[in-house]
Amino acid sequence: MKSIKYINLLHSLPGRNKIIRKFVNCFLVFLWMTGGLSCNYLDVVPDNTPTIDHAFKNRYEALGFLYGCYSFLPAFSWIIDNPAILGWDEAWYIEPTIGPNPRLWHISLGEQGTQQPYANYWASRQYSSTYDLLGGKPLWTAIRDCNLFIENIDKPFDLPEDERIRYIAEAKFLKAYFHFWLFRMYGPIPVVDENLPLTAKGNDVQVYRQPVDDVVEYMAALFDEAAKDLPDAIDDIATDLGRVTRPIALAMKAQVLTYAASPLFNGTEEEAPSFSLVDNRGAELFPQAYDANKWQKAAAALKEAIDAAHAGGHSLFDFNIAYPAYARAVSLETIMAMQVRGAVTERWNSEIVWGSSNPNTNNIQYPNLPLFYDTYTGNGNFSKCYSPPLNIIEMFYTKNGVPVNEDAEWQGADLYAVQQATDNDRAYIQSGFETLKLHFDREPRFYGSITFDGGTFYGNGRVSSDNMTNSNKNYMWMISTKAGQFSGMLTPDRYPCTGYLCKKVININTSVTSSSIAIYNYAFPIIRLADLYLMYAEALNETLGAPNAGVYEYIDRVRKRTGLEGVVDSWAKYATDDKKQKPLSKAGMRDIIRQERMIELCFEGVRYWDIRRWKLSEKYWNTTIRGLNARGSKTEDFYQVVELYETKFTKKDYFWPIKQSELLNNKNLVQNPGWANEE
Repeated sequence: MKSIKYINLLHSLPGRNKIIRKFVNCFLVFLWMTGGLSCNYLDVVPDNTPTIDHAFKNRYEALGFLYGCYSFLPAFSWIIDNPAILGWDEAWYIEPTIGPNPRLWHISLGEQGTQQPYANYWASRQYSSTYDLLGGKPLWTAIRDCNLFIENIDKPFDLPEDERIRYIAEAKFLKAYFHFWLFRMYGPIPVVDENLPLTAKGNDVQVYRQPVDDVVEYMAALFDEAAKDLPDAIDDIATDLGRVTRPIALAMKAQVLTYAASPLFNGTEEEAPSFSLVDNRGAELFPQAYDANKWQKAAAALKEAIDAAHAGGHSLFDFNIAYPAYARAVSLETIMAMQVRGAVTERWNSEIVWGSSNPNTNNIQYPNLPLFYDTYTGNGNFSKCYSPPLNIIEMFYTKNGVPVNEDAEWQGADLYAVQQATDNDRAYIQSGFETLKLHFDREPRFYGSITFDGGTFYGNGRVSSDNMTNSNKNYMWMISTKAGQFSGMLTPDRYPCTGYLCKKVININTSVTSSSIAIYNYAFPIIRLADLYLMYAEALNETLGAPNAGVYEYIDRVRKRTGLEGVVDSWAKYATDDKKQKPLSKAGMRDIIRQERMIELCFEGVRYWDIRRWKLSEKYWNTTIRGLNARGSKTEDFYQVVELYETKFTKKDYFWPIKQSELLNNKNLVQNPGWANEE
């Protein structure tokens, strides 16, 4: 498609003491790609036409400006840009590495600071000179572009009214989402609903951060406004997939209200004292009293979002429906393992309520691909270095659908003893292979999510059968991650440092030959239906004295699609005596729902924010990162547990620091708790 010309007009930014006006000379909007079809929009300001009138002279130019607003959306699947992908303990990395830059991994190493913060989304200019090193995007610029769009979208002479209304709704959604992204990172933030006039100066540009409850109310209302004028579903899937819909807007409103009800943002409780942050007006920015009604609002919003998603055609992913020919040719075990993997990686499947409009997943597939051929001579991006630690491996349920430490059958078991697989294990482990007890008899989501030593791998060209009998191993890959094996440590700059890789993010059509890699890209999920179901179960449980059938229904829907029994039956049948009643209490169900979310949504950038909003980071992230001895080539050496790092999370780490220069430019801003005296 032709390049679209437009101009970004920037007004004052939070933290600036003068009006900034700047025209962007060249700006890559984004790759709008679905399936084999794509549109590239390269927005260039032509010489001698730096006017808003030109940017909105017709429908074509205005649409380009709107796509420019979309381009500010974070790169959700990129480990180098999204702190939730490589944050703290969900995966560990190595350095130096041949693979993607592990810059945001340095946050978990305790290297965050106020002078040059990592993932600085409170950036105050279009491109930061430190962007390539530290990551982040100028989201205040994005918000002002959205405002500019809304202010001027009445100008195009050839824009039909129904399209104008939809465009405004999309801009409102994006403005609300950019506020949410900042809110989730920084807590109380300024609300920028309108751009400042060009004549503004002095105190008018010295903006304040607004109290949490005010920010939440603003975002929820704006998502509601957007939802009214957005389509229920995308009609033109060839060009419009990635644009927002009514279910997306309602899902985001529900997520905002769920965050507001969660311990991090909902006042003081005995176990989780509230933050306090007072600005120079004397305004307290964090709520100090717990408000149970916030969970009621969240539950109602989540039910509305789920109903809208259903009406828009969304349903839980089913491998049998997505791949009927393959499903008829493979075992039930393979189908169950593919349920959660397919929900993430099957391009624009029915479960994806909102997927990334820039479906470039190279950055997360490359570092998780096993090396299937020992003769591989291709691309150096093949790094094998995104490596889940043992706490994540232990987190998944047993085959009985309960935690390892609560399963009566597992009491007294030595999880790190070596055990030989039999033909009964062949769907998930190569028959005859010696691997850890920890790898046997786990739930299907474990086998769909984790690549481990001796485990099978469905995909990479072998999808028409999963026959893994001793006499025929040509229909399913077997992976070894020991040192010296081609999916283990071959060189010190590309290997799984804990002995594991993440299988969940690899599409079954991504293929590796002896000389090349062909990445099958997909729309990385931002919100999928299972996420909404589990959030609804959580919110509903918090509104009740004890869980009811509605709470169980929505968590059990998610469990059922991978072959697990409902929570009440699973705990009653398989849990230790002291845990059999766990699903019957509010506190017990809260614990179950949280673990269910951490398992179901693992490696999708959700667990990172969940642990924060639950205010459990100090529990989970003050820990020792453990792995297997990835340098060991023999069984007895490889299966030794090694300690890789001691992570230290303190209360200040719940929120990002505002860059020091922003505070110097705007005296009305107050630094986040704990960062005032940090470098």
